[in-house]
Amino acid sequence: MLFKQMMPTRASVRAAFLLTTVSVVPAASAHEAPKGWAYPLSCCSNFDCKPVSNGSVSERPEGYVISTGEVVAYNDKRIRNSPDGEFHWCAHQSGLDAGRTICLFVPPRGF
Repeated sequence: MLFKQMMPTRASVRAAFLLTTVSVVPAASAHEAPKGWAYPLSCCSNFDCKPVSNGSVSERPEGYVISTGEVVAYNDKRIRNSPDGEFHWCAHQSGLDAGRTICLFVPPRGF
């Protein structure tokens, strides 16, 4: 009788399986910008990107200058078109490359 009470029900086994499966399978998509478009996986790890004010990025002859002092040349492969017309900066959050740009989403350049 005691053994029968300890046996899990089918429902509890299914629930445990689903919880394990959901918690083990990583998400395959990047996080979204505030206006609803998704940052590409190549630019972020679900927390590396954020919108930045126009004052955080300036245009100089050598390229875009980020408030950290880093210069990203206009022809750099890290430059992306911004779907919402605003600046978005994706940067490493830790390690030796902390603060270094992964991608910079830029609005159309002024003439």
